[in-house]
Amino acid sequence: MLSAAIDTDVLIVGAGPVGLFLANECARRGLRYRLIETRSSQSEHSKALAIFPRTLEIFDMAGVVGPFLEKANRVTSVAVVAHGRTLAQMPFTPEESPYPFIAMVPQNVTERLLMEELGRKGGTVEYETTFVSADEEDDCVSVTVDHKGQPASLKASFVVGCDGAHSAVRHLLNLPFEGAEYNDSFILADIETNETLPADELQLCPSELGPVAIFPMSATRRRIVASIQNTEGDAPLLDLVRRILAERAPSGLEARALHWSAYFRIHHRQVAQLRVGRIFIAGDAAHIHSPFGGQGMNTGLHDVWNLVWKLDLVLHGHGNEQLLESYSAERRPVIKDVIETTHFLTKALGTPSKLAQILRDTVIPMVSRLAPFQHAFVQRLSELGVAYRGSPIVEGAGARYLDDSLRGGAGIGSRFLLLLDKDAESSTTEAAKQLAGSFEDIVDLRLAGHRGVTLVRPDGYVAYASQNGDSIAALGAVRLLLERQTNPCYAEGVG
Repeated sequence: MLSAAIDTDVLIVGAGPVGLFLANECARRGLRYRLIETRSSQSEHSKALAIFPRTLEIFDMAGVVGPFLEKANRVTSVAVVAHGRTLAQMPFTPEESPYPFIAMVPQNVTERLLMEELGRKGGTVEYETTFVSADEEDDCVSVTVDHKGQPASLKASFVVGCDGAHSAVRHLLNLPFEGAEYNDSFILADIETNETLPADELQLCPSELGPVAIFPMSATRRRIVASIQNTEGDAPLLDLVRRILAERAPSGLEARALHWSAYFRIHHRQVAQLRVGRIFIAGDAAHIHSPFGGQGMNTGLHDVWNLVWKLDLVLHGHGNEQLLESYSAERRPVIKDVIETTHFLTKALGTPSKLAQILRDTVIPMVSRLAPFQHAFVQRLSELGVAYRGSPIVEGAGARYLDDSLRGGAGIGSRFLLLLDKDAESSTTEAAKQLAGSFEDIVDLRLAGHRGVTLVRPDGYVAYASQNGDSIAALGAVRLLLERQTNPCYAEGVG
């Protein structure tokens, strides 16, 4: 429960995109939070870039999508180009989403937009404040931080580490970061280009010299990600970028100026659990992987979207231990799948094997024309295909759900939505009203054009769906599902 004896409900460590989004969500829900950041200011570099359709849907449900749509360069196709030959050109326009494109928004802009949204909610970032240690007590976490060399203590109901790949929170929890490092180094470069390539197309370029990905930030500005065996200097220079493009990129692309560049090493790693007691980790603190596919920031944003409504319910006395434990149970399989996908993509695009190259360059043109392959490719990359089948708090596929009533920031908070056919029998409607009344603090009943019974979670995923059969029995299953993850008091006197 919310307690005045505790300084804050949620202490967020790290003010990158993931921490900023979590702070916005805490503010939207009226939770007390503090957001601390070791750095003295926000990032000045673009780093993460692609925002995929399901993330845009999440931003919409959170009420923050508008500014991102204004700033985004919209990508609607993905091409695979090797040695000047286009192996595939696939549309990226998922019809089931109101956002049928990839939004290219540099990370520094993403952080600025989330900062501005947080400011409108009255929030701030505590800069030059470093997480030092934490000890869990019965109903809170006692935390020590360092602010400009001065130690300070506070008590938080929960701590969420969004503090990146070198996470101090993860180290405190002594969670092994399991995985490995790629052998090659990588370059990241934002360059000014000519307009020979479409502004709405992303290119993936396989090469025995190492893969290249070209992300259009505008008609004449592009992000280049490429592997490189030998680095030159402290940061890639324009001449190096030009050589890489000449060797591996589509013909005609000119690098005219360099805005920003860096070398980096990449890993594919993840933790075995995302929670220890009242302390959680999310984003790069919990998982890192190849940048090919652009999944890193998106996956981290989905982490905290999955977590925040659960913290909210527990803080208000409605959620239980199993609800908290479901965060790790649900996100771990998703993270594993993202790492496997990006690892496969990285290896396939850069294989040195001549036989594998021939096979790849033969198979891609054939399968990429097939509608089922295109659909699967878009579902995986867009994260529209993320689902929570097998979760301890889901019955069924656990697929995404979105309708207009959930959008805009006021349509969904930390309440479940119980959908019932408006033409259902009166006895079924009355039973549904009684069920919603039993959980009046966390369930809204809506009579709609949906057949059967559907329970939608606060994060826009289906917890239960039954289109046919005995609706009374379906409502009983929904009751058991809710009881499984909520405070035991709800079960008292409820038949």
